[in-house]
Amino acid sequence: MTAEANASPSPDRSSDRLPDADAPPYGGGDPYADYRAAEFPFTALVDLADRRLGGAVVAANDELFAERENLLLPRPAEFRPHTFGNKGQLMDGWETRRRRGAGADRPHPAEDDHDWALVRLGVSGVVHGVVVDTAHFRGNHPRQIAVEGAELPGTPGPEELLAAATGWHPLVPRSPVRGHAANGFAVADRRRFTHLRLSQYPDGGIARFRVHGEARPDPGWLAALGTFDLAAVENGGAVEDASDRFYSAPVSLLLPGKSRAMGDGWENRRRRDAGHDWVRLRLAGRGAVRAVEIDTGHYVGNAAGWAALSGRDERGADPEEWFELVPRTRLQPDAVHRLVIDAPRPATHVRLDVFPDGGIARLRLWGGLV
Repeated sequence: MTAEANASPSPDRSSDRLPDADAPPYGGGDPYADYRAAEFPFTALVDLADRRLGGAVVAANDELFAERENLLLPRPAEFRPHTFGNKGQLMDGWETRRRRGAGADRPHPAEDDHDWALVRLGVSGVVHGVVVDTAHFRGNHPRQIAVEGAELPGTPGPEELLAAATGWHPLVPRSPVRGHAANGFAVADRRRFTHLRLSQYPDGGIARFRVHGEARPDPGWLAALGTFDLAAVENGGAVEDASDRFYSAPVSLLLPGKSRAMGDGWENRRRRDAGHDWVRLRLAGRGAVRAVEIDTGHYVGNAAGWAALSGRDERGADPEEWFELVPRTRLQPDAVHRLVIDAPRPATHVRLDVFPDGGIARLRLWGGLV
């Protein structure tokens, strides 16, 4: 595919739907009371830059007021008024110094002057949209931002990323943003990227940077592993749909590591009907699941009562057929359940059914590609 065919058109500047006026100075009370929130369809996809997946801000040209690492913290940005350090108000984000011009006769920065940060995605993939969140940056946010993407093998450092030979592709062209707001931008380029470059013009502060998309890990690495978790986000697993997202997102099931608290899993609301809850997953590839772990960690009085697993092979003789992987099995609260599948068969999708409702912290589907 040519570069022209893959180039991004003007993005859906969702932030343009926010109120035109800048946020006023903080006047006391709840600092989020006048925050300009917005809904973006791509935020249902996993954040490829999530710190829990290994995302990192590997370099920035300036971070005098606030450290670049804050950009990827998973929690919302906090604001503690009148909390000053040696360089000013402590801000929960990435904030650079004020840029100046060339001299007294030209005190303002040049049109193209800007600050930048290099982000390594926790898992490489296709970016569907980004959120540039300027929460609590009211008069010190950038006027405009831009985002570019690159794909590099291995684990390159800043020197390789900044080298002239590195090919950076525009994902979000230079676009206006507003202060104390969620600024969202849809991305049309469907190439796979490993790193992003976030630029702000001419300077300022950004609280959080979210990169939503589809995971596309290195297929050679997965083949070398042999046996791995076919459902894990870091390996390319994804949630396609779920019956309920009331308390938390079902993608939490597929995140790395143990859950840290009850809110770090998938919990649905209490059912008052005769139905049950479910999650449908797309595996990292067509694979044979040989062993299953269902972890109800931190769910004590609200764990799912029973669970069952079914598989579907979209490349099989009947691509719509669901077949049993694990029959309905009693679950214990706050426990890891390890189940062996005696007769593995190829599957591209798996459905987890929980009866009648309740929480599950993590789901691991161990197997290999076929």
